[in-house]
Amino acid sequence: MKKHSYRNPVGVSRFTGLLLITPFIIGFAAFILYPFICSFILGMTEYNGISAPKFIGSENYTQLLHDEKFGNALAVTLKYAALLVPLKLLVSLCAALLLNAEIRGIGFYRTALYVPSILGANLSVVIMWQYLFTSDGLVNQLLKMLGAAPVSWYGEPAPAMFMIVLLRLWEFGSTMIIFLTALRDIPRELYDAARVDGCGSFRAFIHITLPQLKSVIFINLVLQTIAAMQEFNAPYMLTDGGPLGSTYTLGMLIYSEMFGHFNMGYANAVSWTMFAVIGLVVLIMFRVTGRRRDSA
Repeated sequence: MKKHSYRNPVGVSRFTGLLLITPFIIGFAAFILYPFICSFILGMTEYNGISAPKFIGSENYTQLLHDEKFGNALAVTLKYAALLVPLKLLVSLCAALLLNAEIRGIGFYRTALYVPSILGANLSVVIMWQYLFTSDGLVNQLLKMLGAAPVSWYGEPAPAMFMIVLLRLWEFGSTMIIFLTALRDIPRELYDAARVDGCGSFRAFIHITLPQLKSVIFINLVLQTIAAMQEFNAPYMLTDGGPLGSTYTLGMLIYSEMFGHFNMGYANAVSWTMFAVIGLVVLIMFRVTGRRRDSA
């Protein structure tokens, strides 16, 4: 009996596929896996970036439990995520619903609403934001025109947090695109059948659109929560964590310990703790939504 040699679409060797993905494996090992392992090891050391690391076990993590700065940064990060993520999902979904309409020039509107996500919180946008929210900025001038008192955006905790949330809320384009793609995949026959049965637009949204978007809403919820929990750029450039630490996030604490105090072992311990907190929050989301699916 003739023995057939193994063949695949990209070559005659069984190792061809492995050879093709070798650059990815090398890049993953060098730039992701190796730093990941090193960060975990450094989190259990006392290291200033100059002298040799000194192994101290779990002392950095024990210090975290008694560090007021860490407790404040964790509370600020959770508060920030709790404020931003629901608002961002709501605004993104509303924008996607508007852009799902077949009207003339819809491509221009979709591009215009997506542009802020490309710009992000870069320096030019932050400078614009700073001028908008200064004591004599455009926002306070509009408040004066409406008869309201000007707000100290940089001097009070609540307005400062609102200013940062608003900056990130402005960048809803990527979330909107995911919602828009899911909306266009909903069969039109469902809406036609509902209209025949006398179902209005609001009821169709509640009983057709939202159930069809349930999985996409959850995906956006997880992605945006992970991104919000790692926030650094916006509070660092806008408020530098102030006033009184009210916008001082975990990302800023890691940066401060790493590059301000050269306490790199402690900074890595904070980063791993943040990783664990994010994992716990996402796990809770999976548990809650899983139970709801089971009950449904």
